[in-house]
Amino acid sequence: MPNPFLSIIIPAYNEEKRLPEALDRLAAFLNEQTYSSEVLVVENASTDRTFEVAQSYQDRLPLRAIHETRRGKGLAVQRGMLEAAGEYRFFCDADFSMPPAEINNFIPPRLSQCDVAIASREAPGAVRYGEPAYRHLVGRVFNAMVRIMALPGLQDTQCGFKCFTAAATRAIFPLQTLTGMSFDAEVLFIARRMGYRISEVPIPWYFNADSRVRLVNDSMRMAYDLLTIRLNALRGRYDPPKV
Repeated sequence: MPNPFLSIIIPAYNEEKRLPEALDRLAAFLNEQTYSSEVLVVENASTDRTFEVAQSYQDRLPLRAIHETRRGKGLAVQRGMLEAAGEYRFFCDADFSMPPAEINNFIPPRLSQCDVAIASREAPGAVRYGEPAYRHLVGRVFNAMVRIMALPGLQDTQCGFKCFTAAATRAIFPLQTLTGMSFDAEVLFIARRMGYRISEVPIPWYFNADSRVRLVNDSMRMAYDLLTIRLNALRGRYDPPKV
């Protein structure tokens, strides 16, 4: 069978409660599309029934549930992106704080002439709903670190919705080294270093009070990881393999 047009990758750690609603919404969206698709739920080291919940949707979606024994959102996304078969590969958070209908804004025909499309809560036209002011402020400080140390010009690198072409995926994700929350900055750094075209897509974004982000600890970890990215680049860790 030909490869699907779109692959959707959902990293899922202890998402037994939120995953059913996410997959219900995704099924309703995909059933209205004319293109072919697949869904990969990558459950990584959960202690609840996340894997079983994902499996229960295999009769409603072209879904594959993957069990990964190691923890780390970045690791789950990396595995899903590399095991996917789609011409376009979109990864997203299980809480779907962005409506599924927005996915079409990341792929042709609505978006073309780019290799990587990233959701942005800061691009003109984006709207945030229900986010506390302190969370927005911390997020801007967080992103300022990323812009200064790794990705100047990109206004929102940490929103959990991103789409890569298959070619970009195959080139970028084997070089990913970070397995935690900072992996987004690393793969975008590699993409830019390789000359891939990155577009920010404005989205409506709904704050979820059950967010897994830990503001202080994750900010400290991000600073460390950004230094790691710079060091990896100096060491040639992101250079394409020599043929």
